[in-house]
Amino acid sequence: MDTNPVTPIKERKTLTDHMRANTRFIIDPVVTYLARYRFSPDALTVVGMLSHFLFAWLIANGHMTWAAVSMFFIAPLDALDGALARKLGRKQGGFGAFLDSTLDRLAEIILFGGFIVFYMNQEDAVMLGVAYLAITGSIMVSYARARAEALGYDCKVGIASRVERYVVMIGLLFLNLPQVALIILAATTYITLGQRMVHVWRQAYSAQQEAQGGE
Repeated sequence: MDTNPVTPIKERKTLTDHMRANTRFIIDPVVTYLARYRFSPDALTVVGMLSHFLFAWLIANGHMTWAAVSMFFIAPLDALDGALARKLGRKQGGFGAFLDSTLDRLAEIILFGGFIVFYMNQEDAVMLGVAYLAITGSIMVSYARARAEALGYDCKVGIASRVERYVVMIGLLFLNLPQVALIILAATTYITLGQRMVHVWRQAYSAQQEAQGGE
């Protein structure tokens, strides 16, 4: 008999979950209106990705505050495509989910490209390196979750998920502090990657212990 039962790891609500719950009164009427005219969720996903060319252009040209304002009003479109797909009764986890996840990564690459161009023009090698760490960290955070969930593990943990990253970026760009934004993102994304790796390891270890206890 197993005398040391493994305590299941409780899934914590992320900032994304809280924001979706608290902004439902705004999202639901918009989604209902779009669903009435059968607007495509995939089109929203593509528009959201394309908007990042505007953000990147503004950043590359040093218009940090305007980039923040644009992101504040346009980036929330990302919350509508999934809600619209559910409203239209689309199958969860289909092509739309794949497209959304893929274009989200592409959008971040485009966005950070603006910082890379800006610091290339400034001939600032240090901040170029920080921008590199920020973008690679952001991609690895998303990859870790995608890979973990493909293996059947929960991975919605960490201090710098996508929503947190955008909140940091919008706030500090509005204050014209791109260096601070990138330094914070470079550090917190790799911290988050570590948190997700540990979280998945704990789940895998727990499952192994349970399997051994059941033998």
